[in-house]
Amino acid sequence: MIEFMNVSKSFWTGKTRKIILDRASFRVEVGRSLGILAPNGTGKTTLINMMAGLEKPDEGSIVRTSRISFPLGFMGGVINKHSGNENARYIARLYGLDPDYIESFCRWLCGLGEYFDMPVGTYSAGMRARLSFALLLALEFDIYLIDEGMPATTDAEFNRKAASILSERLRHTTVVVVSHQASTIEKFCHSAGVLKNGKLYMFETLEEAKRLYDFKANR
Repeated sequence: MIEFMNVSKSFWTGKTRKIILDRASFRVEVGRSLGILAPNGTGKTTLINMMAGLEKPDEGSIVRTSRISFPLGFMGGVINKHSGNENARYIARLYGLDPDYIESFCRWLCGLGEYFDMPVGTYSAGMRARLSFALLLALEFDIYLIDEGMPATTDAEFNRKAASILSERLRHTTVVVVSHQASTIEKFCHSAGVLKNGKLYMFETLEEAKRLYDFKANR
């Protein structure tokens, strides 16, 4: 479970204070995947980082009682001067897992060939995205956090394998997806919320959330 209790978060932009959340309270239960629709620039990444514990609220509290993933695409734990292989084995040890298994899984899924043994700092954006997603899927969590869906990659074989694994994983885990597109959320979630101007509106169904999101987008 992830529970936000009267959580507020804002940033000073240099000219004004941008409100991300204003006394928001909601809960993500294991077994009930949640999508949150939010226009670009409203704080989607900040919200997902708060769920992961990467950012703290200004006010209120956040309770986590489950194994919660780092956000899809997050590369904060990856060391650029180390190879994909070294990073995979290091993260395996952090989570108390078998380094040989995590290395083999990531090497197979990434499909980077010899680049898997080269420094991550030499990778292209697409290669980094593949490594990040492979590391996420190599570890088992109760709740997976996804910011804007699948990583941007043009590698068809990687997309096929990653989508198949994620689909299988989500049969017995929970996902939170934050996106500006309803089409991204409807692949994973039935219930949804809408984040707009710091207010989070929660609904039992995605269709209800889409109606409010479309209404606000046109105002």
